[in-house]
Amino acid sequence: MDDHPLEPGEDATTFFQPRAEVFVTMLWVCAAVWFLCRVLSLLVQLLLGDRPTIGELVRVAESLLIVPVVVAALVLLVAWNRLGWMKSSVHGLEFAATGRRGVRLPWASIAAVGLRRWGPFTELVVTPTDMAEVSELPGPGRRPRVLRRESGSAFLIDVGMMSPGPETLLAELHRRIPSRV
Repeated sequence: MDDHPLEPGEDATTFFQPRAEVFVTMLWVCAAVWFLCRVLSLLVQLLLGDRPTIGELVRVAESLLIVPVVVAALVLLVAWNRLGWMKSSVHGLEFAATGRRGVRLPWASIAAVGLRRWGPFTELVVTPTDMAEVSELPGPGRRPRVLRRESGSAFLIDVGMMSPGPETLLAELHRRIPSRV
């Protein structure tokens, strides 16, 4: 995957999304959405004058325990080998958003990096100096996520659940990006 094999003295840092953390986050998101859907359906039923029976309430409770687990597991299985990652080495930066093909950029070709949003939805924004310097890595997945702005195009990578964390990831990038004075 790398045109420049790392020598024993070279340092490389890899950031990745732990599958367990992705599963737990998906579980909570699915549980919250499913809970709201079930509560709304019960409210509609009450507004229509139909009181739910104990059997219906038990089925709702059962579905709240089962459906989010099944949906979160299916999402994780679909994305199993396609979770986002980032590799920082002396040769440059390689990264891929979840379900997307990877990108390689030499350090000199990175104009800016920054974070946007918060929590598990945090995204890294990588702005290249020139899109001609971007190398798209071969492999499965859709094209890399590109944010089109007046100031130029930038890549988006979901880093909210990456280990060791978005702030550590940003510090690593700022350590390696050459300063432009």
